[in-house]
Amino acid sequence: MHKRTVNDLPADAIRGKRALVRVDFNVPLDERRTVTDDTRIRAALPTIERLLEVGARVVLCSHLGRPKGKPSEKYSLAPVAKRLGELLPNRKVRFVPALISDEAVRATEALAPGDVLLLENTRFEPGEEKNDPALSRALAKLGDFYVNDAFGAAHRAHASTAGVAGHLHPAVAGLLMERELRYLGQVLTDPRRPFIAVLGGAKISGKIDVIESLLPKVDRMLIGGAMANTFFRAQGLQTGRSLVEEDRVELARELLGRGSDKLVLPVDALVAPSLEAPARARGVEVHALAADDAVFDIGPRTIEVFAGEIAPGKTILWNGPMGVFETPPFDAGTVAVARAIALATGLGATSIVGGGDSAAAVAKAGLEEKMSHVSTGGGASLEFLEGKELPGVAVLDDAAR
Repeated sequence: MHKRTVNDLPADAIRGKRALVRVDFNVPLDERRTVTDDTRIRAALPTIERLLEVGARVVLCSHLGRPKGKPSEKYSLAPVAKRLGELLPNRKVRFVPALISDEAVRATEALAPGDVLLLENTRFEPGEEKNDPALSRALAKLGDFYVNDAFGAAHRAHASTAGVAGHLHPAVAGLLMERELRYLGQVLTDPRRPFIAVLGGAKISGKIDVIESLLPKVDRMLIGGAMANTFFRAQGLQTGRSLVEEDRVELARELLGRGSDKLVLPVDALVAPSLEAPARARGVEVHALAADDAVFDIGPRTIEVFAGEIAPGKTILWNGPMGVFETPPFDAGTVAVARAIALATGLGATSIVGGGDSAAAVAKAGLEEKMSHVSTGGGASLEFLEGKELPGVAVLDDAAR
């Protein structure tokens, strides 16, 4: 997707102008309303700083949580504004507890070049998630041009991610959005080979379209997580008390037949009677699972197999943990895969980690800096890899060819 970015806008053309920037500040807060993980705020800083450097007046908007179209102190962006101010100590960061109001419009017009204004939660407006045209027009009054840097929300056709771009131009991608599209686009169009995909997570149903899209493109596809159990069942193996999607067994069987030369399944697993009994965890060959076993991670032999498959990779895509990584010792497989991908990256591979649980696992392992790119968008990255058009990207101005 070749889209114009903030770097394509001449400095003279935007100096002093109001940049309405859709960011993804949907960050976790603790009971004291303090930001506990500012990764997404930091990810937006390059775009914000680029606009500030050329003297634009930066107006930010974002959603937070699911307030269901009504104002709620629980979902106010006020704590986010405080953290943003700490990350931009040399800039004036203001917060307006409103979005569509005369107060908000006046605040954007009074903003000085080089300053930042964060508006209240877009989802406090009932028309946001409905992509209401009236709300889109009202949002357009808050800026002179539009920048979408919220890749994590780009798969949603909401007023602030898609509708407003029909009324405010130029409409361009931020630097984070551009980076996401560049890395994920490389996977789909021109991956260096060998191209290795590592897919995990709980359910095959959530990854069907990704598997279908990537299987013809990859050299190897490693399957872990609970979704591997459905493939085991398709092979006629005992799966004990493990999570299996019974209605997807036939699909797994068909995929095995179609991609038998590419699909790599676990050869052993870490099992326990239940997730509440981690002390009773033990490694078992997948063909020797007992009726009272439940699979919670890939086993030690599979870790070696997967690491061996990852090592020669030149493009490595990872989406989904190998087990219940939040509960030791069932984090061993996920951490081992993260380390193997980091090692391959250090040897020259391009590694792309999908958002969501995969990004959380990489962060937990302290390996974020060892990956080429860790996506900020779980659902958005999945839909992009499925080959679907992202509404928040499609509406942006096309780049000159």
